[in-house]
Amino acid sequence: MAPFEDLLRELAPPVLGTLVRRHGQFDACEDAVQEALLAAAEQWPQLPGGVPDNPRAWLLTVASRRLVDAWRSQSARRRREDTLASLERPPVSHVDTSPDADADVDDTLTLLFLCCHPALSVTSQLALTLRAVGGLQTAEIATALLVPEATLAQRISRAKQSIKRAGARFELPPPSERAERLRVVLHVLYLVFNEGYATSAGPTLQRTDLTGEAIRLGRLLHHLLPAEAEVAGLLALLLLTDARRAARTDADGLLIPLDEQDRTRWNAQQIRDGVTLLGRTLGSGPIGPYQLQAAIAAVHDEAPSATGTDWPQILALYELLERVSPGPVVTLNRAVALAMVHGPRAGLALLGTLDGDERLAHTHRLEAVRAHLLERAGDTLAAQAAYRRAARMTASLPEQRYLALRAARLDV
Repeated sequence: MAPFEDLLRELAPPVLGTLVRRHGQFDACEDAVQEALLAAAEQWPQLPGGVPDNPRAWLLTVASRRLVDAWRSQSARRRREDTLASLERPPVSHVDTSPDADADVDDTLTLLFLCCHPALSVTSQLALTLRAVGGLQTAEIATALLVPEATLAQRISRAKQSIKRAGARFELPPPSERAERLRVVLHVLYLVFNEGYATSAGPTLQRTDLTGEAIRLGRLLHHLLPAEAEVAGLLALLLLTDARRAARTDADGLLIPLDEQDRTRWNAQQIRDGVTLLGRTLGSGPIGPYQLQAAIAAVHDEAPSATGTDWPQILALYELLERVSPGPVVTLNRAVALAMVHGPRAGLALLGTLDGDERLAHTHRLEAVRAHLLERAGDTLAAQAAYRRAARMTASLPEQRYLALRAARLDV
């Protein structure tokens, strides 16, 4: 599937959304889309141009046929036969790639809200949405949610069945449900972006297909709900963070930490757009975690240099963020800011409070930050050991290389 992976990942959510809107039965529709994606991976390389003229219509036609086939296998039920009468398509030997009447309709946002149905637990909402809309694999989602892969797979399966049992309708939620489901949608987009910006496993540091999709969906959501301050805050955060993407690696693909990046390579337009969004948002309502994180990103992006960064302001923002939305990752980041303001030993003391937190057991971040602060404190041997522990804990090859190189530089 590699030659078409980006295109198929982009097309899968809108195709799934169209199927669910037309036919319901989320679980059957997702299975059909997965089969269509596999068929595309096998058949498209044989086509003269590599892909059909209308790849979305191709996938939609094949996925619809898979639904027909699945329902025919259960044709003993009369209602299945009645449904099939309205789903007939041309013979399988011909795939109609002409656009449908609603080919330009993007159902991805409605699909997002369906995946965040109140019949599901929050963790199941996150897992299902990352799978169906974000296009992440089970292992990637497990890493993002800090849970074992087997647990995550069971959660997704149960979530699809719960959607079916609840008889969820394919439509935007009513106002009474929107706030809670919107919170989960925002969290999902945040996780999709993070997986793309710092890929949890594999040979590349970042995946622009995921960051680009998260930003695209963020723009759509902001267009749909322009008065929602946290929607604007999340979009601002994504833009301000993604603005640094080009400077995060060197010509050999090696990771470059923030304080060593060439800031002339940062995307100035994205920074302006993010700062403008944030300026319109702050003070317009209750402040939320995405607005605060965007404000932190803005302080970094607007600093003339690493040494010119306003770390006291960043520390104050992290302290406020920890009150608004406490969690181990926030504490981890606050420890870095605390070290920059009050010295590495102060940061290390705060890190010590996270040592028993099981939510960080599946990530290398704690050991990586500890290594950095130990190095700044002059404890070379301890820093070297922490860098090596962190390198063993990550499945990201670029991060492994970076951490191993940091450890090697401390050899005496």
